[in-house]
Amino acid sequence: MSGTPAAVSTARQAAGQRQDGSDRAAYRATLLELAQADRRIWCLDSDMGGLEKQFEAVLPEQYVDLGIAEANLMSVGAALASTGLLPFVNTMAAFASARALEQVKIDIAYHRLPVRIVATHSGLSAGHLGPTHHAQQDLAVMRSLPHMTVMTPADADETVRMVNAAAYLPGPVYIRLGRGPTAPVRHGESGFTVGKAVELRPGGDVTIIAAGSYPVLFALEAADQLAGQGIEAAVLNMHTIKPLDVAAVVRAADSTAGIVTVEDHSVLGGLGGAVAEAVAEHRPARVARVGVSDAFASRPGDHRTQLGAAGVSPRHVVDAARAVLSGRPRTTTVPHHSHTTKESAS
Repeated sequence: MSGTPAAVSTARQAAGQRQDGSDRAAYRATLLELAQADRRIWCLDSDMGGLEKQFEAVLPEQYVDLGIAEANLMSVGAALASTGLLPFVNTMAAFASARALEQVKIDIAYHRLPVRIVATHSGLSAGHLGPTHHAQQDLAVMRSLPHMTVMTPADADETVRMVNAAAYLPGPVYIRLGRGPTAPVRHGESGFTVGKAVELRPGGDVTIIAAGSYPVLFALEAADQLAGQGIEAAVLNMHTIKPLDVAAVVRAADSTAGIVTVEDHSVLGGLGGAVAEAVAEHRPARVARVGVSDAFASRPGDHRTQLGAAGVSPRHVVDAARAVLSGRPRTTTVPHHSHTTKESAS
């Protein structure tokens, strides 16, 4: 690291930003620390804003801003990785999984290159920017690519552990982050292991499996509400979507009446799809998927409001759990575009 007062001040400021509660800030501070310790770690930017102040100001020789050109971003990342470097490429989830998909598939995944794709504004966290910036499909896309590890943290603390673990994984990695701060999750004494779910709450009646910040918080809120109704719900944080912790899913299917999945992603192809596939193949059981309805969000709104309108809230999780326990079917279609639901704040 440069010894100039400005660089030292910038590094301290970046480290302090872990405290703002967002996984995005925690990631950026962690990336800088990793890159200071290992000069093979580079930061490739796509004009995201902030990284030039937090990273380039300290390590300019390990930083490249490629502008709003996401396909080129992925190709340059692949090229650098092929020389022995460990690039972290930074863009929004909607662009990483759609605009630049061919380059991710052919340049990165096909060659098993150690490019870490860090995608912010995932799910509906860019709710105020509209459907062009929403990422309802990225988990389905990325987990279908061979050799790709796919992860999403529950909070800022888990982000730090996830990024440290991802830095030296073999092959490509996709890390899915939100945008704004969320409440921290009580992880207890559990550590972080790629591909191993974390039990946040025990329970013998139904299992709630969640991935991502708001989904995990909603799962825990729903479990509290269910406990008040005499229903004990286990809660699992499935931070790794691929490789999925199939053993944890099978245990849940064996030990409880069924599974509810919760995610800030389409009900098609994401966490719910992965869990349903595992259950169908290894241990048939009831699975209810709480996720973004199969529709675009046509009105702006903050993250939590958008999720509630799309069918993702603590009340939706409670309803799904009760449906699993009763054996009745559950309707998952929500008219997202209308935003007529009143449960977004519940």
